[in-house]
Amino acid sequence: MTSTHVLTVGRISVDLYADAPGARFEDEQRFVKSVGGSPTNVAVAATRLGHRSAVLTKVGADPFGDYALAALASFDVDTTHVGRDETLATPLAFAALTPPDDPHLVFYRNPSAPDMQLTAHDIDDDSVRDVDLLWVAASAMAEQPARGTIERMLAIRARATHTVVDLDYRPTFWRSPEEAGAVIGGAIDGATVAVGNRVECAIAVGSDDPAEAADRLLARGVGLAIVKMGADGVLAATPGGTVVVPARPVEVVCGLGAGDAFGGALVHGLLSGWSPDAMITYANAAGAIVASRLMCADAMPTTTEIDDLLATAAS
Repeated sequence: MTSTHVLTVGRISVDLYADAPGARFEDEQRFVKSVGGSPTNVAVAATRLGHRSAVLTKVGADPFGDYALAALASFDVDTTHVGRDETLATPLAFAALTPPDDPHLVFYRNPSAPDMQLTAHDIDDDSVRDVDLLWVAASAMAEQPARGTIERMLAIRARATHTVVDLDYRPTFWRSPEEAGAVIGGAIDGATVAVGNRVECAIAVGSDDPAEAADRLLARGVGLAIVKMGADGVLAATPGGTVVVPARPVEVVCGLGAGDAFGGALVHGLLSGWSPDAMITYANAAGAIVASRLMCADAMPTTTEIDDLLATAAS
């Protein structure tokens, strides 16, 4: 793991996307398959941007698990830390593009998912401590034993530079918003960077007002607080000040994956030492590119594609 720049932690799935915009699940349509799960997509996105990335997760000992591992390998994502669970099935996630900017998602993760079964035996303390950037998806903490394992990882990390907590709230994963708020709020205490939308901030720190949420995140010791505001852009705050970067207009084909592309580009900006303004501008461009495409992992942009979009916008 010493050669790895980025380690992401959390869910993985096989995603099936409806190919008919506007169609409901009950309508006749076909589905396109890809590997997915937010932290998995972030690892793919970071790899596309030139960083050696690995994902810590688990799949089932089934054909969909085989597919997920093969897909990650095809994207050059390190699968060394992808385990196999002998009893639970690899999760499925179905997406109907109704509407395209906020697709209807149905998760098949019952009675649980392999990625919720991470234990201390699945992690290497030195890798967690020494990796350049650790990205934790808060959704991975919805169940035990993964919750305790990730809490242990954050303790080992000891708030080292580039410890990112993606607030990543999925209501169906949790028993209650109150439970989610307590657990995700605790994870923030181990983060140097926190990123989430208004709803996720309300769960984590009790406010959906972007400026107030950012202030509360900074008060918890986070060095960079990022609040995604949809059409209103992105707010990024540090102890030294706040910047709001406008959203980049795009004709949306599928809103899924845009946030993960944003995350991968944010990783790139953090590891490159960019200012908040520069990294959010770059991340917004990456998200816009993926929103204009159907898939998630397969759609993650290259540096050339992002640079070209930014150059076009500047001309």
